Parts: sequence; C-alpha cells; structure tokens
Amino acid sequence: MPEAKRKPHAAAADEKQPIMMLSDRILVQIPASEGERKSRAGILIPATAQVSKRLSWAEVVAVGPHVRNITPGDQVLFNPEDRYEVEVQGEEYLLMRERDIHAVASGRVDGSTGLYL
Repeated sequence: MPEAKRKPHAAAADEKQPIMMLSDRILVQIPASEGERKSRAGILIPATAQVSKRLSWAEVVAVGPHVRNITPGDQVLFNPEDRYEVEVQGEEYLLMRERDIHAVASGRVDGSTGLYL
C-alpha cells in the first residue's frame, strides 16, 4: 500500500502555525490573570462583573506591515469593546487595529517624544 501523501503546508499538531498580520492589524494576548481582580479594600471582583468603560492591557504578539508605533512584546492599553476574538491552536487572542490602541508601555528608548508607561 502506498503511503498517504502529506500536504506540504500541513503542520504537526504540536507545531505552532506562523501568522502574518496584514495592513494595520495587531494580534494581542490578554494575560490569564486579567480575569479576576481585587479592589483596593481586598474584595475579589469576578471576571464576569461588568465594569463600565474600563480599559485593558494586553501583550502584542504580532503586528502588520503598516503598524508604525507598536512592536511585538509591547504592552498596549485598549477598550475591550473594540476587538475581535480569535482562537489559534487552543489559545485565545484578540485582533484589533492600531488606531484602537490608546497607549503603549514599552521598555524601548528610541529618542522619540512619546508617553510610555
């Protein structure tokens, strides 16, 4: 019996699939600790509690070729309502545009004038 031919673009189950972002798109991942949080008084607030107009932080995983001010590894501040969720090999990511980012926290020092938290 002949061996089954394997498609050249098929990846092994444990191998990560490379993702190339297009245009001004950014792929971010919210840390697992983002679900529950504590108030200043120590009260545990569950992830399901609604907080109006609360911005969130996430780590940038990939950026498109037309993204100018954000690089992979940066922490970005964004509105959780301005996003699209996507699952890639069992991991949750968020997809958004560069214009939806409100601030960048980065360790880089490039001589530019900008606010980095």
